[in-house]
Amino acid sequence: MSMNWGMAADGLGKLILRLTLGILVLFHGINKITYGISGIEGMLQGIGLPASIAYGVYIGEILGPILLLLGWYARLGAGLIAINMLFALFLAHRPELLNLTPQGGWALELQGMFLFTALALILTGPGRFSLNNR
Repeated sequence: MSMNWGMAADGLGKLILRLTLGILVLFHGINKITYGISGIEGMLQGIGLPASIAYGVYIGEILGPILLLLGWYARLGAGLIAINMLFALFLAHRPELLNLTPQGGWALELQGMFLFTALALILTGPGRFSLNNR
C-alpha cells in the first residue's frame, strides 16, 4: 500500500513541478508573442551577438513549457527552459547576479527558481503523469 502511495506521490510531485514551471514560463512566452522581442535583440546586439539569436526565446518560453505541460519530451522541454534562463541571467540580469533585495532575498530568486526547477526536472524526468510516462 505505501509503495503505491509513494509512487503516486512522486508522480504527483513531478506533475506539480512541471505544471508550475511550464505555466509560469509560458506566460513570459505569451508576452513575447504579444509585444515582440526587440528588447532582447537590442541586448544581443549590444554585446556583439546577432539579433537573430533572440528568436531562441520562443523555443525556451513557448516550446519548452508546452513540452513540460504535456509531459512529452519533458526533459528536453526543461533543458530548453534552463538554456533560456541562462541566457536571461547573463544577458538581461548580469548586473543583479550577486545582489540581495532589501528583505535579504536574492534579487534574481524568480529566475533562479525557474533555472533550478528546470534542472531538477531534467534529472528526475516528468514522472508517471506524462505522455511519455518515463
